[in-house]
Amino acid sequence: MFRLFSLIFSIAGATCAGIGVVIALVIGQDTLNPILAWAAAGGLVGVVASWVVAKMILANEAA
Repeated sequence: MFRLFSLIFSIAGATCAGIGVVIALVIGQDTLNPILAWAAAGGLVGVVASWVVAKMILANEAA
């Protein structure tokens, strides 16, 4: 489970963090702290998404 999660997170985490940075810049928050906060929030979304996707893949594999 952890190996699959890590593989998915390496892609999804960076993607979600990048989306968070884009959101911060689009809404006009162009200083360091808001950009880092949005990137961290995106990274957390990436963690949750990776965990859910890995669980779904393993559940379908067992069936």
